[in-house]
Amino acid sequence: MISLRDAELSYGARVVWQGLDLDVRPGEFLAVLGPNGSGKTSFVRALLGRQPLSAGTLTVLGGPPREAGRHLGYVPQQAELPAQALLRARDLVRFGIDGHRFGPRLRTGAVRRRVGEILASVGATAYADVPLGMLSGGERQRVRIGQALATDPRILLCDEPLLSLDLNHQRAVTELVDARRRSHGTSVVFVTHEINPVLGLVDRVLYLAPGGHRIGTPEEVLTSESLSRLYGTRVDVIRVQGRVVVVGAPDGPAAPPHHTHETAHGVVRQTETEEVHP
Repeated sequence: MISLRDAELSYGARVVWQGLDLDVRPGEFLAVLGPNGSGKTSFVRALLGRQPLSAGTLTVLGGPPREAGRHLGYVPQQAELPAQALLRARDLVRFGIDGHRFGPRLRTGAVRRRVGEILASVGATAYADVPLGMLSGGERQRVRIGQALATDPRILLCDEPLLSLDLNHQRAVTELVDARRRSHGTSVVFVTHEINPVLGLVDRVLYLAPGGHRIGTPEEVLTSESLSRLYGTRVDVIRVQGRVVVVGAPDGPAAPPHHTHETAHGVVRQTETEEVHP
């Protein structure tokens, strides 16, 4: 579905990641983790064909990324919307069906029925005609997933879909994504800072960090030894009641600064251990 060989992404003299070899299989759930600035969103942009590699090769569905566009579903990072935004939930899903067309959109019964089916599948029927600016963050994410699924994608790319969502909405969003990949064999690339909400769903992890990258199962990648090597400083990984808690000293030589005062993928960037909630 996705194949990278010796892939590198650079901005001028700054190398974000390099030497990346990765194959994503049909129906696989790949979580992409790492600190801010490690190139997670750039990785998704490369898969969408919006960010060229600096070196190496990338194929999506056997060809150049741009040629796979209609077979990709994309859930972008949440953006704040003014309360007066008039675009309705059903309009956004409709764009996922025929927004690529030039000229007036066709007002056919088949398209309306398809929009209704998609809204129902993501649990958004009740607010189909509500302006997006009036919806909660969790409701908007349901609609965005509906838009991403409108083209019946073979690959679903999700860029930080859990940001600013409470635990219940995190669970709802991850269940929608997982249901799609299980029912249709859709491959999922899921960029997140919050690994615990998807820990039970993930097949493999791609961890991007200052010291390189690591690919493997969560059990292989999320270990004290693995993360300490990636960050170049001591990092401790503790598993408590099925959850991953990562503790590291914030003043280490390569400690990721964005983790300070955050619960990034279960990371406590403080000098003492504390319980982390998703």
